[in-house]
Amino acid sequence: MPLIFIMLILVVSATYFAYQGFAMHQQVAVEEQAFHDLQAEYFILSKTERESAVTGSELNQKLVKIVNAPSSLMHLKLVGVGRILVGIFILLFGILIALVSMPIRMVALMKK
Repeated sequence: MPLIFIMLILVVSATYFAYQGFAMHQQVAVEEQAFHDLQAEYFILSKTERESAVTGSELNQKLVKIVNAPSSLMHLKLVGVGRILVGIFILLFGILIALVSMPIRMVALMKK
């Protein structure tokens, strides 16, 4: 019986990691659209308006968001893939445990 609980824990945790990874990848599309909208709002203004913006103004804050957005998008993509891979690894580990325990359980059943 304890093997079933271990397998259940492994399957649930693998599903959880895979779900987190897929959710992060779905969030990338939303964040990319917001990033493109922000770029469109910023670059529609003339260069003189953008350069003459006061420090700490809303325009400079938009520029900071534009500069920081690619790194956050990369974080979502890479960490999402990493979590999906961790989920796959955990599931494969569970399969390995099941395959290793089969002969041991078979011997126990044959002795009875």
